[in-house]
Amino acid sequence: MHAAVFGAPFDLTMQDRQRPAPGPGEALVRVDAAGLCAGDLYIYLGRNPYVSYPRVGGHEIAGHVEALGPDTAGPRPGSRVVVEPFLGCGHCYPCRVGKPNCCANLRIIGAHQDGGFADYVVAPVDKLFAIPDGMSPYKASFTEPVAIGVQCCRRGQVTADDTVLILGAGPIGLALVEVANAIGAKTYVSDVLPERLETAAQFGATPVPAGEDFLDRVRGLTNGEGMPVVIEATGNAGVMEKTVDYVAAGGRIVIVGLVKEGTAVSFPGLDFTRKEMTIVGSRASTACFPESLALLASGKIHYPDIGSQFQLAEAPAVFAQLARDHGALHKAVFLTQ
Repeated sequence: MHAAVFGAPFDLTMQDRQRPAPGPGEALVRVDAAGLCAGDLYIYLGRNPYVSYPRVGGHEIAGHVEALGPDTAGPRPGSRVVVEPFLGCGHCYPCRVGKPNCCANLRIIGAHQDGGFADYVVAPVDKLFAIPDGMSPYKASFTEPVAIGVQCCRRGQVTADDTVLILGAGPIGLALVEVANAIGAKTYVSDVLPERLETAAQFGATPVPAGEDFLDRVRGLTNGEGMPVVIEATGNAGVMEKTVDYVAAGGRIVIVGLVKEGTAVSFPGLDFTRKEMTIVGSRASTACFPESLALLASGKIHYPDIGSQFQLAEAPAVFAQLARDHGALHKAVFLTQ
């Protein structure tokens, strides 16, 4: 089979590899489309702490079942599916309490084991979800990033009565805008890049440009109260610390951005009681794929409209381009058919 293989940082080549064989409880999935996310780019740049080389990346996977492993019941061959890539051990405390996304022994398809930048990928059958009739593989490949937005809004208990400030209008920030809008919340979004704000505005968010007077703008928009929900999606420690200033008393802060391991983030201690705010993290997603697929099928999610499609053979050139200019593409999806 054809596969795009990360051999080392800045080394991505197309290779012929042996087709993987599914074991018990697994399915062989013929990949039709696989999205490129920041985690994949970090593999290319040598910044992904979870990956070992060589590795076939890609965890935003849509395809169809080719075969089932021995003694395995699951979707029949030919079934169109998306793959949930986060594999919990099922035994540790997070798994026992229904949070396998935080598994102490978490394995990620496309990082710890080979992923979807190939003709075929192996995945557990309980991690496969049916693609709705009429949905293209390209569109279905957005299920995983939209699921991150679903998880984040669940963590922030976002409702139609809420006003939400999203800090960062990158790929995840845009997914957050779409999911929060689909819930019915009013959304504001901030970013340092004007072109990202323009895109967020097309998705229905009100842009709030970053700058020294940003806190005054937030107060002006909320009659001095602050935002009921603040979602941090920049991965910048300084921005994380400022969320306490932007949130309303009694409000919720959700941290979805990632900082480098060991980076400290400080919050003013008095505000924990003075504001009685809630601060939670949000990691990937769990039990969110069905809602994500339903949102994509409903037409409420427009994120796929701004993506770019490439053949898998173009992956080395696309990654090289994004390494030079991270903002060159809103979203890239590789097609194998």
